[in-house]
Amino acid sequence: MSTTKKMAGVALAAALGVTTLSACGGEAKDKSAGATDAPKSKTITLVSHDSFNVTDTVLKEFEQQSGYTVKVLKSGDAGAALNQEILTKGSPRGDVFFGVDNTLLSRALENGIFTPYEAKGLAGVKPEFVLDKEHRVTPVDSGDICVNYDKAYFADKKIAPPQTLDDLIKPEYKNLLVAENASTSSPGLGFLLATVGKYGDEGWKDYWTKLKANGVEVVDGWEQAYNERFSGSAGGKKAKGDRPLVVSYASSPPVEVLYADPQPAEAPTGVATGTCFRQTEFAGLLKGAKNEEGGKALLDFLISKKFQEDMPLQMFVNPVTKDAVLPELFTKHGVVIEKPETVAPEAIAKNRDQWVKTWSTLVVK
Repeated sequence: MSTTKKMAGVALAAALGVTTLSACGGEAKDKSAGATDAPKSKTITLVSHDSFNVTDTVLKEFEQQSGYTVKVLKSGDAGAALNQEILTKGSPRGDVFFGVDNTLLSRALENGIFTPYEAKGLAGVKPEFVLDKEHRVTPVDSGDICVNYDKAYFADKKIAPPQTLDDLIKPEYKNLLVAENASTSSPGLGFLLATVGKYGDEGWKDYWTKLKANGVEVVDGWEQAYNERFSGSAGGKKAKGDRPLVVSYASSPPVEVLYADPQPAEAPTGVATGTCFRQTEFAGLLKGAKNEEGGKALLDFLISKKFQEDMPLQMFVNPVTKDAVLPELFTKHGVVIEKPETVAPEAIAKNRDQWVKTWSTLVVK
C-alpha cells in the first residue's frame, strides 16, 4: 500500500527484506554418459512490492512439499516494482510477480509481461475477483481503501465521526483530513477512484474542489499520512500528527490492536464505511521466467487454503478464496464493507492517466 503498499500493519511490522528459505532435498542430476542438459532450477524467485509477507513455517511447508526454494525479491512500492518488470519485459528478474492491483492491472496486461496460467484451485476463488478471463494474472487478496478516524478526537470534541464521502466536505470536518497523492500512492489513487465511482466522470471534479476548500491535506504516501500526520496511529500511543482523519484501509483498526502494547479491548480507530474503494491484488507468471514450472507451483500455493488463511495477519488483507476463514482479530475489530465503490477495469485503463492529471491540477497545483 510512491507508497503503493500496503496495509497499515505492514508499515508497523518489520520488513523482511530479501528472503531465501531452503527446501529439503537436493537436485536430481542426470549422470548418464554424455548428458549435457543442466538440471532444472529448484529456486523460484517471487518479485513483489515491499509488503509481501508470509509466516516462515507456512512457506517452509510449501518448500518441503514442492522441493523448491523460494526467494522473495522486494522492489519498493507496487507501481515502482511493476515499472521495473515492464522495463525488463522478456528478461524478468524473477518467475512470478505479486502485487499488481486493479488500479494498475491494465498497464501490466497491455505491456504483455505475463504468461497465461490457470492456477490449480482457481475454481475456489470468488468469481468477482477473477478480472482476467485469460488467466494472465491470479487474484490473491483484496482490501478496502477507506477513511479512518481517531475515535478519541471525536469523542473529546463531541462530534460524530464522518461516515460518507459527502460528510467529508461538511464544515465540521474542515482541516481534519489527510490524504495521499493520487499520482504517487496506491491508496491515494484508490481514494480518487472512490470519488469517481461515487460521483461520476464529471461530478468527482466538483467534489475534490469542495474537499480542497474544506482543507484536505495531501502528502506523498501512506506512511507519511498515517504514521506522521494522523493523530490516531500507533495503537493509541501519543501520535505526532494533528489530523484525526486519514485515507488508509478497512484493516487498519485490527492492526492498531495487534501492535498496541498492551492491546486494548477496542480498536482506537474506526472506519468511515461510506468512503471505501475495493482493491484486489494479483500475481502472475512472468514471461521469460527461468523456472516456469516452479512459478506455476507458487501461484497454486498463493491461492491455497494454507496461504490464504495465513495472509490476513501477515499482510493485513482479506483472502479471495471461498473456504478461507478470517482470524478472530479481523472479525472482532475489523469491519465488513458491504458496498465499496468500484470502477470497471476498462474504465480505469482508459481514463486513469487523465484522471490523475486532472486531479493534480485541481488539488496539488
